[in-house]
This record gives sequence, structure tokens and C-alpha cells, in this order.
Amino acid sequence: MQADSADLIRRAIRSVPDWPQAGVVFRDITPVLQDARSFRTLIDLFVYRYMGKRIDLIACVDARGFIIGSALAYALNVGFVPIRKRGKLPRSTMSEIYALEYGQSEVEVHTDAVRTGQRVVLIDDLVATGGTMLAAIKLLQRLGANVLEAGAIVDLPDLNGSAKIAATGTPFYAVCAFKDGED
Repeated sequence: MQADSADLIRRAIRSVPDWPQAGVVFRDITPVLQDARSFRTLIDLFVYRYMGKRIDLIACVDARGFIIGSALAYALNVGFVPIRKRGKLPRSTMSEIYALEYGQSEVEVHTDAVRTGQRVVLIDDLVATGGTMLAAIKLLQRLGANVLEAGAIVDLPDLNGSAKIAATGTPFYAVCAFKDGED
């Protein structure tokens, strides 16, 4: 059943060549969200993976991760923690800078978002080079969280992000993966 469900999600993801720049194939999850069956199947995959794991919080990275993470937190009856791009949160924050292909970016979280020892699952839509998710893991750990797993809808393993995440000791899970040149 899980393989069939993951295949349904993989087939619904749209590949957009040469966006945002030439040579890049963008993996668009919008069709998954637009189709009720695909969206429910996606959330159910994550729910079944994490139910019974004594999770306290679902943390998600701005912005597509919020769509999945908030529905997952609701279904699991746990809290939700947004990890946002710099300058989007209104109170005291902690931030982490991470490298982009050309330059750097920064994510932040409220300093009171997580209590020491809370069990957290981190969710995002896609892992490419892993920079955003690695920064989010560091933030959560600096706040004292026990990051049980990092999860994503899509893994692009040729870009090594999932391997970098696993190398931190944080388990990584993806619903599906796309290798270079695959549709």
C-alpha cells in the first residue's frame, strides 16, 4: 500500500524544465495539493509514519512545508512550529545562516517555539542540497529539541542534501525521489 501511495504522489508531481533557470528541473508539488485524493494520500503517508511515535511538535520550513506540516500537525494532534525566512517573525528569534548555490540565506524561529527535550519532526516539501533543512535542524537543536526525523515529499539525491542530513545523525525520510534526468 505504501509503495502504491508513494507512486501516486510521484506521478502527480509536475516536472518543469529550465525553471527557475536553464538546466534546472523544478519539481512542482502543486498538482499533489490540487487533487483531493493525492493530497489526502500524502498527508496519510506522513500520519501513518509518525502516529504512535510520541511526537510533541511538527516543525516546518517556509513556505511549502507549512502546507504539509500544518495538516500533519492537525492530524497527529500536536503543535506546529514555523521556521521562517529572516524578518518574518514578530518576536525574539534565533537564526541560522546557510549557503545557497550563489550566496547565502537565513531562517529563524521564535526563541520560545520549542522547550528542551520536546520531540520534533521537521517537514519540508523538497530536499535538494539540504541547506535549508540543515539550518532548521541546527535551530531546533539549539533550542533543545530532540529532532526525531527530517521528512520531505521529494528528495533529489544527486544533490546530496539527504546524505548531508543523515550524516548529522538525524534520520531522513522522503515519500519519493527524483534522480537527474528522471521524469
